[in-house]
Amino acid sequence: MTSHCKFWLPKKKRFCSNSTLRDSPFCGNHTPRSDAQWIPCPIDPSHSVLEENLESHLNRCPLVKQAQSLSREPFYQKGINSGREEEEEGNNAEAAIARTGSLFTSEMKRKAVYAMSVPKFLELIARIKSVHASICNNIPDSYEIPEACSIWTNKEVDKQIPYQEKHVLQQASILGNLVKFRVLKDSCLSDSATGEQCGSRREVDGDTGASAVVEFGAGRGYLTQMLADCYGIKKVLLVERKAYKFKADRSLRQKNSLVLERLKIDIEDLNLNAVESLKGVSYISIGKHICGPATDMTLRCCIPQHSNENSASRSKASCHLRGVAIATCCHHLCQWKNYINKKYIYDMGFTKEGFHAISWFTSWAVDADHGSDFPITDYSAQLEFDSMSEEKELSVNSELRRVEDIVRDMQPIDRAVLGFMCKDIIDAGRLMWLKAQGLKSELVKYVPITISPENRLLVAW
Repeated sequence: MTSHCKFWLPKKKRFCSNSTLRDSPFCGNHTPRSDAQWIPCPIDPSHSVLEENLESHLNRCPLVKQAQSLSREPFYQKGINSGREEEEEGNNAEAAIARTGSLFTSEMKRKAVYAMSVPKFLELIARIKSVHASICNNIPDSYEIPEACSIWTNKEVDKQIPYQEKHVLQQASILGNLVKFRVLKDSCLSDSATGEQCGSRREVDGDTGASAVVEFGAGRGYLTQMLADCYGIKKVLLVERKAYKFKADRSLRQKNSLVLERLKIDIEDLNLNAVESLKGVSYISIGKHICGPATDMTLRCCIPQHSNENSASRSKASCHLRGVAIATCCHHLCQWKNYINKKYIYDMGFTKEGFHAISWFTSWAVDADHGSDFPITDYSAQLEFDSMSEEKELSVNSELRRVEDIVRDMQPIDRAVLGFMCKDIIDAGRLMWLKAQGLKSELVKYVPITISPENRLLVAW
């Protein structure tokens, strides 16, 4: 009888099910090994390798093979959408390049905030409130569930497709906003009675519109799955750097009228104009919860002719952008180097260090309980720093009081509201950048906060 590994998996609350090695109660993955002999792989630290085998492993590490294969693709261009550390450095490119590998982590941001003087911290909070009140206090609600998505909202889809109502409502509202702003057209619906698809009908009408969809940060691809089920599209390109199980690809490939391509690549390195299948094609870019700096990279990727960096290496646009819909999220991961509108940050009176603090504050927005009674509609009424005048005076005058103490004493609702303000300020900069490129653009709340606290959607056309 085969014996099983005796290693306890706390998250799964069971023992490992792998077979044991000879003369060991554990499997190969969980057999205790000497730390002196094993070191993290310098290419991919997610796995370890024997130090004596390191040299040979570097030539056959799976990540190396993937990178070599990707580097031969015409659409791969390292860092083409990454931005640069300081746009105002001009000819001093070496200084910018020297810092391109730097990553300002959340822990580093937290320490930087706690290292501030109390007056500087309070001044930053006051400026955040002032900026938000002047440019971000009227983000409209735009919860749009189109009739075309009823097969999903009514749970009439294939039972084998994963279904979570909160994700379905978010996906439907993203598509609904594309219809609302006329990036997608209602006439582009599949006719379930006749089986006629959007593509054939629009060819008759002489209006092909957007014949392709590019989903950035696609994950398993179920936003595109809904789009394919509810609207006629000819071509789909899924961009995702990670590998996922239970993808929508299988059901998408079963649609005879649809051409599917998945690119396993970081958005930072994707030259969309060099993708052969998109040449001469009009397309819509979509993304649900594109984390942190990936939103900025996506905008650069879709609108490359307006980027200052790497412009010489970009070919003339061979595909036409019809519209963009990006649900932003994870603003705490945003990086100064990648952010697309540094000029806006400076114009609002913030510094690079202030941007790091703002991006760290955004994590507070998702810390609170966002139930139906979450009073988030009136930011200025909720963030009651002014009512704490005595405590503020103490903060300024007492050397014993630190920024860390002030943060710890803040009410959860105050922290959450400040977090939402900072998220809005970051997204407003992206909105202004889109408008500066000549695109009509909107920033909307595409679902209620009870469905998702990450409920901001950038739409441009």
